[in-house]
Amino acid sequence: MGTSTLVVSADNPRQRGATNRRMDSTVSPVGESFEPITVVIPVYSGVEPGHLRRALGSMQDQTLPADEILIVEDGPLGPGLDAVVAELGGVDSRVRRISLAQNRGVAYAMQAGIEAARNRWVARMDADDVSLPNRLEMQAQAASGGHYAAIGAAMLEFEGDEENIVGLRVMPLTEERIRRYVLTNSPINNPTLFLDRDAALAVGGVRHVPNMEDYDLFARLAAGGYPMLNLAEPLLLFRADPAMFKRRSARGMFAAEVQMQRNLRSYGLIRTPRMYVNLLVRSAFRALPQRALRFAYALLFRVRPAGSKGLGSKENGKGTAKSDGL
Repeated sequence: MGTSTLVVSADNPRQRGATNRRMDSTVSPVGESFEPITVVIPVYSGVEPGHLRRALGSMQDQTLPADEILIVEDGPLGPGLDAVVAELGGVDSRVRRISLAQNRGVAYAMQAGIEAARNRWVARMDADDVSLPNRLEMQAQAASGGHYAAIGAAMLEFEGDEENIVGLRVMPLTEERIRRYVLTNSPINNPTLFLDRDAALAVGGVRHVPNMEDYDLFARLAAGGYPMLNLAEPLLLFRADPAMFKRRSARGMFAAEVQMQRNLRSYGLIRTPRMYVNLLVRSAFRALPQRALRFAYALLFRVRPAGSKGLGSKENGKGTAKSDGL
């Protein structure tokens, strides 16, 4: 059975497919019953087909299968990526394609996926990362009590080969620490996000805040009183390519920082003095030369794993995500 395709007009990002919310359950291999899960995978033409194939494969290998896999095509993909998506759709009836008429960015693509999702729980999956086999099961278990609006996890960073683990990122684990941390930094490794769709839409969904979309969403959830949780166990392999550091120091990041700090103030999370302190510290970090930035990032945001596999559970309370929410 092939994929179904929903075409979303670029002029109407809130257009939804003709879908209904699923209220049945998914059963894990050990017999536990969880609410069904939608996986949202934004992809654009700059992704390498091999990376997308690996990301999609990691979702097919989950111990708790997703009920639905939404591939949000952020503009035309090109023949290589189209072939990968068609290949998966030909063998997996859970796959549904959402085609955006033009490239609008990850915030637009994620929002389109969240709105089109049939299920309450939405797992984000970046097109060049790798989810570990127990990711969905672990996060669904944490979500089963219905208390948390967003659940993240630790992640292992690799460069080149997946066995070349260069670091482990563990975020603040408890509700209290997350509430404090969101005042200065994005509190969840966004590639690991497991999200309550209803809570996200209640606070306005994913909005376009350049390079800070996820941080902005987490800030609005915090301001709305929605609890969040991070799991200490690494559930994802994050592709830490050199371009990551270029993005963190790119032109336009200062303006993005200013906008994000103003947002934090407008949400009632911080006051003006804290806004300026945050802006000074975060902008100084981004202004470092590339070599110094790499060193500072490794020093501040990574827990160096013991051994090649890099598994560990130490909480350092610090970290950033691919959208640069720092």
